[in-house]
This record gives sequence, structure tokens and C-alpha cells, in this order.
Amino acid sequence: MKVFIRTLGCEKNTVDSEYAAGILTAAGHSICDDPSEADVIMVNTCGFINDAKAQSINTVLEYAAEKKPGQRLFMSGCLSQRYSVELKKEMPEVDAFLGVNDYPRLPELIAGEESGPLISAASAEYEEYGRRMHLGSDMPWTASIKIAEGCNNICSYCAIPFIRGRYRSRKPEDILSEASALAESGVKELVVIAQDVTYYGRDFGRKGMLPELLRELCRVEGIEWIRLMYCYEDEIDQGLIDVIKEEEKICKYIDIPIQHIDSRILKAMNRKSSTESIKATINNLRKQIPGIVIRTTLISGFPTETREEAQELEDFVRETRFDRLGVFAYSKEDGTAAAKMKGQIRKDVKERRRDRIMRLQQGISLENNTRYIGRTLRVLVEEDFGDGSYSGRSAMDAPEIDNGVLFTSKKPLIPGNFADVLIEDAFDYDLSGRAVE
Repeated sequence: MKVFIRTLGCEKNTVDSEYAAGILTAAGHSICDDPSEADVIMVNTCGFINDAKAQSINTVLEYAAEKKPGQRLFMSGCLSQRYSVELKKEMPEVDAFLGVNDYPRLPELIAGEESGPLISAASAEYEEYGRRMHLGSDMPWTASIKIAEGCNNICSYCAIPFIRGRYRSRKPEDILSEASALAESGVKELVVIAQDVTYYGRDFGRKGMLPELLRELCRVEGIEWIRLMYCYEDEIDQGLIDVIKEEEKICKYIDIPIQHIDSRILKAMNRKSSTESIKATINNLRKQIPGIVIRTTLISGFPTETREEAQELEDFVRETRFDRLGVFAYSKEDGTAAAKMKGQIRKDVKERRRDRIMRLQQGISLENNTRYIGRTLRVLVEEDFGDGSYSGRSAMDAPEIDNGVLFTSKKPLIPGNFADVLIEDAFDYDLSGRAVE
């Protein structure tokens, strides 16, 4: 049968969809790019925040409205995992629901040997799904690689541990095997992901496994960039700093989702960081790895956040001058400790605080970008506009979420290859220039 897979949400969902595709093709099914040609449409949903939930439900309903006779519609992923019973009652248009741990059962579900909802509990160890089918047809040179599943950080605002279970590190040999297969398929950039990358190996009873793994990944032939996402501040140690500093393939880039800077709010969030530890870590990274690009995400309007604490966060952003930054207005998630807190903040206030920081960051980003005028950057070519102009990314930018480089070239360039680009102008979030030989 032909199966169309639509993925919503984060890169962890993307990887899950690619495992699902591998499972299906191994069972004799095929993956198609056109939902109208599919026998089965599967929407891999996100259940992280309310906006993502709404998008997931609306997307499923759109496909349901276009279903042809005989076509089946499946719903998988975080939203399905968490609300399958309620969704089954409210969305009879969906033929089957399955959770984040149930992709190996897809062939039986398609064959009619299983009936949904299939919502399994997480296994005690990381579960390998076998062959993965890289679905990044628009960017086949970039792939995320998941090194763990689940999360042990019970942040008071987050439902992910309820959905994906406790932290389970993946065996290094399995990660390296997948990295080699991805490299053989043409992948040049690996984006290392987990709910908390820096916790890797702790559940094995060992410290220092992440730097060891990264050094091994650097030995994989064909991989040229390795990027670290979702690094918790309290777990960034000297061993990790050393490997970023010493290994040429590791991008001098790190994503640290700090969420806030006020120690009282951080404690209410059940975060292990403090005002002092966050500032010390950022200063240490910048001191030991000059020019490192630091990305962060923040939450505005967390319950009980005062105007003074919101101002403190804004002042911190102004002083710290992050290279890359995103802000979410706090989303009240069912079953979390924060959802039950008194002092919930009005939607308009949360969004106003978010927007103030994003406007501030826009100016900071422009000022940061002007530093690169006159410098030559190595750029991964991603799009050919056909008139001698191209777009791509430098090592400073993660795919999909960060800045880009617009440039011209007298010689034809092939997407997926690298080019040296002299930066001639800077904008709020992008750079522009020309390729040099």
C-alpha cells in the first residue's frame, strides 16, 4: 500500500516519521509524496503547546475532509499518545490512533490485524526501530540524529515526560551505525537531538559519554558539520566544552534553552539552573570558545511572573546579546504542576512581554550580523534560484529555525555542497554576499 506521512512539530517527530517510513518499506509498503495517491494518510502530531495542538487537529481535519472512498486516516505522535481516548470520541473521521511507541505495529494496523487506539507505555530502554528512511528530500544533506528518548527533567510547565516517558539513552554503537548510514546516503550535517542532549549516558550510570560520542561521530567519513541542540545549562561541563573547542567538525554553536533568568521563576519551573549559573556558563563558553554562537529559548508570562521579573528577563537579553533567540508565551498544559499554580497571567500580557523581547532581539540580531561584513564564511548551499543567486546557511545557523545567507556566484553551484561567501551586507536575520574562489 501507498502511505503518505505528514509530520508536525519538532525534529524528534521528524525522526520518528523516518523510522515509521523505514518500518513500512521493510514490510513491503511504499511512501508517497501526494496524499491524493495514498491508501493511508498518517499525520504525526505535536502536543507540546496549545498552538501546536490546534495546528495538529486542524491538519488532521483538513485531510479528513479530503478523504477519498477507501482511503484511511491515521493519527500518531504526541497529541495522539496523550489524548487518544478523547480524540477517538471527538474525531470519528480518524480510522486509527497510535502513540509515540507504536510505530513497529504500523504494518499490522494497515493490514487490519490491529485496531486503535494503540497507546503503549515507553519501554525501559531505548527501542531501536531498525532501518530509517531519510525523508528530507528538500534538504537531503541534513539530518537529525536522536541519541535518547524521554526526559527526566520534570519541568513544571512541560508534559513531555508524561508523553515520552523517562530518559533512555541510545547505545553509542547504534547511533554511530545510523550516522554512517546517513553519511552514505549523502548527509553532510548531523543535528544531534534529544529532549536533553547533555543528559546522555547518565541513565547508563556513566558521566562523560556525550563528549566520547561526539568524538566518535567526528570520525564518521562524509559528515562535515555536527550541531548540538537542546543542551541544558546545568549539564554543560568542561568535557563538553573541550570537545566543541577541539573538534573541527563540531559547529561552534550550542542551543541552551534557559527559559528564564530570574532564580525564583526558575525554581518555580523546577529548573536546576539559577541566575548565577546561567550567566557563568555563558561567560565561560564565550571565554573558552571565542565566537561561539549561542541560541536560547525563553518563556514569557510564566505563572506569578511579576513585571519586575519580566523586566529582568528583558534586561538580561539586552545585556547578553544572544546570537539566536526565540520566545514562547507560556502555554498552560494539562496535568502539569504549573497549570495548577495560582497567579496565571492573562494571554495579552504574556504575548506583550514576548513581543517586547522579540523586538529587542531583532535589533540585537542586526547589530550582531554587521560584525560579519567583510568576512568570508563557509556556507552550505541549499537553494539555487536559477539566476546566479543562491541561499544557504553558515555553521552559525541550524536548519529551519535560524538565519540564512543570500549570495551570488559566477560559477554554477550545487545544493548540498559548500561555498566560501564574502559577506557584503547584513539584515535583521540574514546575511548577503558573493561566492569567492
